Order: sequence, then C-alpha cells, then structure tokens
Amino acid sequence: MNEPQDKIPTSPTTPSRQGIVKYERPTGFKGVFQHPLTQVFMLGFVCFMEPGLFNASNGLGGGGQLDPTTSANSNVAIYSTSAVAGFFAGSVNNKLGSKLTLQLGTIGYCLHIGSYLALNIHPKAGGFVVASGVIQGACSGLLWSAEGSLMLAYPTESEKGRFIAIFWTVFNLGGVVGSAVALAANFDNTEGTVGNGTYIAFIVLNAIGICIPTFMVNPKNIIRTDGTKVTIPLHPSWKTQLYSLYLTLKTDPMIILLFPMFFVSNWFYTWQFNDYNGFLFTLRGRSLNAFLYWASQILGSIAISLLLDCKLKRRARAFASWTVLLAMVFATHIWAYFYQRQYTRQTPLPNIDIYNGRYVGRVFLYICFGLLDSMWQSTAYWLMGAMSNDAGKLAIMVGFYKSIQSAGAAGVWRADAVKLPFMNIFLSNWILLVAGLFFALPMVHLRVKNHTELEDETLVRLDNTGRLRTVEELRIEEWAS
Repeated sequence: MNEPQDKIPTSPTTPSRQGIVKYERPTGFKGVFQHPLTQVFMLGFVCFMEPGLFNASNGLGGGGQLDPTTSANSNVAIYSTSAVAGFFAGSVNNKLGSKLTLQLGTIGYCLHIGSYLALNIHPKAGGFVVASGVIQGACSGLLWSAEGSLMLAYPTESEKGRFIAIFWTVFNLGGVVGSAVALAANFDNTEGTVGNGTYIAFIVLNAIGICIPTFMVNPKNIIRTDGTKVTIPLHPSWKTQLYSLYLTLKTDPMIILLFPMFFVSNWFYTWQFNDYNGFLFTLRGRSLNAFLYWASQILGSIAISLLLDCKLKRRARAFASWTVLLAMVFATHIWAYFYQRQYTRQTPLPNIDIYNGRYVGRVFLYICFGLLDSMWQSTAYWLMGAMSNDAGKLAIMVGFYKSIQSAGAAGVWRADAVKLPFMNIFLSNWILLVAGLFFALPMVHLRVKNHTELEDETLVRLDNTGRLRTVEELRIEEWAS
C-alpha cells in the first residue's frame, strides 16, 4: 500500500484512494493511437494545414500581395466574425462534440486562400477576398474552441506545458513549411506579389487538413497517462449550453482579468506583418523573415514549456512565466522603437533585401517577436488550463479567448487599413502588452492553485436540465458507468 497512487492497478470501475476512478489504458497499436500525445499531434497537424498556412500567407505582409489594403480589410472581416463566433463557439463545441466542431472549423481556410488565388487571376476580386474572410472568421471560432478544449483536457496537470509546446510546434510547422514554399517559389520574384503556384500548394494542403479530424479518436475514449478519463460534457440543450456561458463567468469571474491579455494576443500581428515586415523588406526578405518568425515560435514554445512544467510548484511557475513575458515585452519593444523612429507611411519603400547590411539586425528583432508571440500564447493557454481540467469549461474559456482576441485584431487591422501612423500602432502594441500582464497578475495571485480540485469545476457537473450536481453525485455516476 506504499506504492505511488499512479501505479496501483485498477479496473475501469474501481475508485482510487481519493475517490477518483482510474482506467487501464489499452495496449498495442490501439494504445499508441489512442494515446493523448498522438491525438494532440494529430490536432497539431489539423492546425498546421489550416491556420498555420494562413499565418504563413499573412506573415508575408498583405497576404503576399503588393498592396496590403485588401488583406487588411479581409482580416477585419475575419476577426470581426471570429469575435462573435468565438463567444458562442464553446457552447457549439459542447453541443456538437469536438471532432465535428473541429472539422467544420477547417473549411473556411481553404476558401480564403483560394480567394487570394482568384485575386491574382482577377485583380478586381477584392470583394471575394473580404467575403471569404467572413466565412473563415466563423469557422476559425469553431476550430480554436475545439482545439483549445482538447489540447488542455488531454494532458494531466503536470503535462500541460509540454502538450501546449507539442501542439504549438506542430501547428507552427505550418507557418514554417508555408513560408519555405513561398521563399522557394518567390526567391527571384521581383514583382512583389506571390505567384499562383504558392497559393495552389496551400489550397492542396488545406484540403488535406479538412480530412484529418475524421480519423481522430472520440474524446470520450481518451484515457490520460495517469489513468483518468477526459471529462466530456453531456451535450445538453442549447438553452443549457448558453446558460453555461453565464455560469462560467459567475463561478470563475477571475477569467475576466485575463481578457486584456487575450485582447492583445493578436493585436501585435498587424504591425509586425504589415507595418514592419510588409513595409520594409523585398518579397524575398519578407518570405525569409516569415520562415524564421514561425521557426522561432517553435523554439519559444519549447522554452516556455520547460518553465511551465518544471519541478517548481504551479503558483511559482505562473509567476516566473509572467516575469519572463514582461522582460521579453520590454526588450523587444525598446529595440523596435529605434527602428520605428526611422520611417513612416510617407517614407519611400525601403525594400531591404537579405543581402543588405541593414537586414541582419532587423531580422533578429523579427525572430525575437516570434519567440515572444509563442511564449505569450502558450502562457495564456496554460493559465486557462490551470483554472480547469474540464473539457466543457475549457471550450468556453478558449471561446472567450478567441472572441476577445479576434475583437482586438479586427480593431487594429481596421486601424491599419485606414492608414493610422505606424508609430501609433507600434506604441499601442507596447502599452497593451504591458497592461495585459498587469491585469493578469491579480488572477495569477488569487486564482492559480497548485492543484485543480473537482470542487472547482462547474460545467462538468451540469446535468441535461442545467442542474449543478454535487461532487459526490458525479463520482457515484462515474463509478456506476
């Protein structure tokens, strides 16, 4: 009886000493395929093929177009729609199930990349690009809600940083590969606009990504590495699902303190992609920058995961990651300020090429922005994962995250489309990043515990009528199932 708890053999209906039911994991090929890590890899490849390639095209500045105005307006449409869709996406996910929600979320990306191909062929197709952005925005809200709930529900509490890093690595390979394709295809391109072949390659990969969720395991069949099952919502009525939005905010109001951190999490892309990379560099330089930016995201996610999953207590890890982010924000933005002072929208296009002496310092800054982005996003996800292990509640939280993130992105893309000064947009990045961290600090202090208890969960205890079951009732039902 002195063995560690996770080594005690249990049958599928035997409670552990703490009243938690432990299940035996399958063996052989089934055990490997149904392993949470395998499923998170597959989840990463879905996002590799969809938002990863979207990021690659967006990271070229102007979606790979010489005039970034159409791309900026399309991004306004994407993020405005996603802001609305994301708010309700968690409820849709909990009603339809994560697999179907994930697959529905993939469809819009293929259409949107196709719209840029249409724009290359028909220069007056800008309206189609914006319209496809509306559809992609609705789809992306669904995709990210399903993705976040699975990525944070599959690992144990001690594995969440690692799983986030694995997902972020595979997902950002989409940006890396997409940027590599764009770099190879456009290395000697002097026209400033990405060629048709690049967009066609992206569309083919998008189509493959749509098929991947079909082969993923149903979340209810996933057994974590510690023998516990993923808690799946009961798919109650739409009324109960909408009530769960209110219940999440009522029972866990500390999530509101993360909203400023969510708001700025895509805000900085506009300045980085359009007003820095898109404005300063040749197409060859933009393509190489985008490749290095998304590659650095992989390093950043791995680096922060080592801190988030280290041997320190969870509260100490939360404060340490907060400190690292604050240091990175000031280091990158003090550096960038000296570059931003040197040009405005009225400055003739510098067209800095990779062989230019001014390129080296500026590309290293762009790499550091990639590191900061992945660290910021990973920490935001980790903080949500520190608040809950319930897939249903996490879907709601990630829906809030993507909704507020998209609202911020829509606003700043619109500011760029109406030609707000570069310096104004840059300073807004800096101010909002610092504000996001300081708003999150009380939540880290008051809400992050060293362990999440079942008493802290709410949505998993909702029955089909919307009644909140007690912990004892839930455990009795689980033992009897």
